Amino acid sequence: MIVELVSTGTELLLGQIINTNAPFLAARLNELGFSVLYQTSVGDNRERMKNVLRTALERADIVITSGGLGPTQGDITKEVTAALLNKSMYFHEDSAERIKRYFAERRICMSDNNLRQAMMPEGAKIVENTCGTAPGVIVEDQTAGKIIINLPGPPHELSAMFETSIAPYLKEKYGVQGAIVSKVLRTYGLGESALEERIKKYILSQSNPTLALLARNGEIHVRITARAASETDALQLIVNLEGQIRPLINEYIFGIDDETMEKSVGSLLLAKDLTIALAESCTGGLVTSRITDVPGSSRYLTGAVVCYSNEIKVTHVGVPENIIATEGAVSPKTAESMAQGIKEKYFTDIGIGITGIAGPDGATAGKPVGLVYIAIDGPAGRVGYQHYFNGNRTDVKHRTALAALNHLRQYLLTI
Repeated sequence: MIVELVSTGTELLLGQIINTNAPFLAARLNELGFSVLYQTSVGDNRERMKNVLRTALERADIVITSGGLGPTQGDITKEVTAALLNKSMYFHEDSAERIKRYFAERRICMSDNNLRQAMMPEGAKIVENTCGTAPGVIVEDQTAGKIIINLPGPPHELSAMFETSIAPYLKEKYGVQGAIVSKVLRTYGLGESALEERIKKYILSQSNPTLALLARNGEIHVRITARAASETDALQLIVNLEGQIRPLINEYIFGIDDETMEKSVGSLLLAKDLTIALAESCTGGLVTSRITDVPGSSRYLTGAVVCYSNEIKVTHVGVPENIIATEGAVSPKTAESMAQGIKEKYFTDIGIGITGIAGPDGATAGKPVGLVYIAIDGPAGRVGYQHYFNGNRTDVKHRTALAALNHLRQYLLTI
């Protein structure tokens, strides 16, 4: 069955809120075996919304809307749905009583316009809202064999309604749709085009499973998606294809699905029973922050110093003054001294030093914005890396943090 998601609300088009409903619905519907082939956003305009819903019904079996079920004049989704299907609106007494009870139980004075939420399309199935006041509706067009489902906009209301009512309804009406399963191989260190070249043969010949490359904040994700009668069968299809492409890109894969670079690094530090400390300059503690995003990171992270000034590099990290004087704060030797110094001061197995020019100011002749040095000192010796990152200040910091974590990951694999 083909599904189209229609997100309503002018605030979405103005960029005033982030649409989290569509990703949630798409993920859950795919888990249930429904094919979400289209997603559309439309503002609170009757004519445009009607046109969007009409187009959606032409190309999908099920249309699920989110938003526009509230009490104000701008909440028009049910009315537009009813008009499109030539159905009149009526006042649903049971819904009105539930709305009144909702306010009474919370001792809130209810304005009369809240009862607009009890107006329903003729013949619709009413879906109770367990988290708010606006009921959802399911409108079946028996002649065309199509369905429009109107869900509320607030994410906690929508997700609860979907789980308690919509998912069971879809299962009962359409039965088992099979399974759509995805697995993501997260890579770093190879550009999107270069990565594609390595697995191009499988991309060109794909059918089921499918392959897609997704650029994500410096990482390239390889998504493998399979459809089968069961989750087990879909996973086997994925395993078969993964086994063919992994040898071609394995050195760049650092994680699976939601396994971040910092999670991968943390797992290696734990497995090898190693501790770490960091001295960060241009990244301002960003690498340390990412490491501490992982629960249990206190088992391997001892501490860190944001040594932005040369004075702190010397007094708190132990960088010799003569190195900064002769080589400069942004130099390979300074980064190496930072790594060695923080390791010795914090008595850890590994130390990391990071220094660079994040911009937009601070560049000198021979040292442009984006120049970064990363050093690691530990059981496998002392190593250093030079990078030239482009982008604005935030971009440089983010790319430096990701590179530092990846260098640490690769370093740990050698121990």
